[in-house]
Amino acid sequence: MKRIIAFITVVVVSFGIMAWTTPDLLKNVRLGLDLKGGFEILYEASPLEGGSEVTRESLIQTAKSLEDRANKLGTSEPEVTTEGTNRIRLKLAGVTDEATVRKTMKEPATLTFRSKDGTEKNADEYNKIEMIGTDFAANGAKLEFTQMNEPVVSIKVNSKDKFAEVTKRLLGQPLAIYMNDELVSDPVVQAVLTDGSAQISVGGDLAKAKELRDKINLGALPLQLTEKYSQSIGATLGKQSLDKTIEAGLIGSLFILLFMIGMYRVPGLIASFTLIVHTWLLILVFVWADFTLTLPGIAAFILGIGMAVDANIITNERIHEEMRTGKSIMSAVKAGDKHSLRTVLDSQITTIIVAAVMYAYGTGAVKGFALVLIVEIVLSIATNIYLSRFLLNLLLKAGKLLKPKYFGVKERDIREL
Repeated sequence: MKRIIAFITVVVVSFGIMAWTTPDLLKNVRLGLDLKGGFEILYEASPLEGGSEVTRESLIQTAKSLEDRANKLGTSEPEVTTEGTNRIRLKLAGVTDEATVRKTMKEPATLTFRSKDGTEKNADEYNKIEMIGTDFAANGAKLEFTQMNEPVVSIKVNSKDKFAEVTKRLLGQPLAIYMNDELVSDPVVQAVLTDGSAQISVGGDLAKAKELRDKINLGALPLQLTEKYSQSIGATLGKQSLDKTIEAGLIGSLFILLFMIGMYRVPGLIASFTLIVHTWLLILVFVWADFTLTLPGIAAFILGIGMAVDANIITNERIHEEMRTGKSIMSAVKAGDKHSLRTVLDSQITTIIVAAVMYAYGTGAVKGFALVLIVEIVLSIATNIYLSRFLLNLLLKAGKLLKPKYFGVKERDIREL
């Protein structure tokens, strides 16, 4: 009786939690460009100055700069990724003004050091440019620590004489640092610097020191961006894609559930329940991990459900074979579970390995497909293998599945021992 109560409790509580949380989870799933509509651009980066190279650091910092600009445009969670050695892909869901996006994103990051011009009219404004990004050594900004273990940013310039002249003239005054006309820091010049290097204090804030270092290095090697590819997807088209994909997935899932119940009776019913739990958990992971759902992701989603069903079919068919040899129901289930487990796990693990390789070496949609597939398989092992076996054994040990027909096996097919 206790096992029956445990079985009912697991099923009822699970359905209750899923019914209560699913509407909010679906609202919070972040949709990708192909489902929500928007704008995508692939840029190729190259140095503004001849003889320079596109480094990994400069590419990453440029990507961060693009993300900052996209956020200021008011777009919803822009997706910016680097590809290869010199490409950046930008995805902006829900964008309608493509011209503004193109103009804003294409401009190189501009680093300037500024002072006040001394006029009464502009007394509080840093509007006189003293130095620009290319005055600084490429990747010359470093994070260092003082004897008091306080973080500071050390910098190097290309022209010692120019830096000495600026620091001498502005001794005791602020020399403000701007990135794209936005004030980053305004340190006060404490001494005349003649060796072409300096240290900038950030008040002991490590995060601020790292940000300042990255922005100075980005401005010291600004990259120009050349548009290589772009596409625009209307919101209506994206919604149609989502609706059609969900419709196809629901219809396919319904046929799968009916097939499982028709072929395997009670184990099929349990498998159908664990498939529903599996799907809910995947949606939960998407929301908690802030994954972006795309059409390739949905394809991996549906493929994972098919693989989960395959795991249940292998197990149940093995149980059928054991029953047909004349074994008792308990013995047949134990033997079927034992013999099928290795086959199922081998299949799932090899697929994870392939997906991991796709994720490591793929880009864009390929990485998204691989990531969803990996998550799918891990959840499938937890639900469609272990949870389904746990629930089936609860009913078996409670003595409620004592006839082969409950497993979809006909009496005439059982061979006498």
